[in-house]
Amino acid sequence: MIVAVDGPSAAGKGTLARRLAAALNFAYLDTGLLYRAVGAKLLARGQAPADPAAAERAAADLAPEDLRRADLRSEAAGRAASEVGAHPEVRAQLLAFQRRFAAEPPDGKAGAVLDGRDIGTVVSPAADVKVFLTASPEARARRRLKELRERGEEAIYPRVLQEMQERDARDSGRAAAPLWPADDAIVIDTTEMDKDAVFERVFAIVQSRLAGS
Repeated sequence: MIVAVDGPSAAGKGTLARRLAAALNFAYLDTGLLYRAVGAKLLARGQAPADPAAAERAAADLAPEDLRRADLRSEAAGRAASEVGAHPEVRAQLLAFQRRFAAEPPDGKAGAVLDGRDIGTVVSPAADVKVFLTASPEARARRRLKELRERGEEAIYPRVLQEMQERDARDSGRAAAPLWPADDAIVIDTTEMDKDAVFERVFAIVQSRLAGS
């Protein structure tokens, strides 16, 4: 079984996807870490993220264990991710990686939960369950602000909200794989919902699909 969880940043998709995977004993893939993992591999090899040939090789060599590196959240990995993401060859390799992960979950798992922005529309349009989480920009900005401050980073609400709105506009308006729910996705607005309520609703949906399969 493949469960696709999509949505904009801070809508709660990562929290939901991790919890679903644990409850179902499915493999979990945070697709947002893929570009960071490629960038971190290049830096560890002493290679330039701006080098398209080196970046493509690193993407082709990517393995699930690379997503558990301790340095993926570093500023250096973030900068490298931005550079490697500009290479079409890298994007093609990572799309293939995501599709392999979904079709053949690691460790012999019976299913996979993938979270991202285009899982249900591009990566796995035939996913058994497609969920698209959303929330108001204001609610998502408050959540992101809380995360940043808990990590000890300086942040102010107006700036976080502005950056979130700008990213939403870019993601929704881009020509390739725009951020938009699949036609058959279950859209859930989490603005007024807590994490438990979101999980219970989606878990019930997945259980119903499993029972019917």
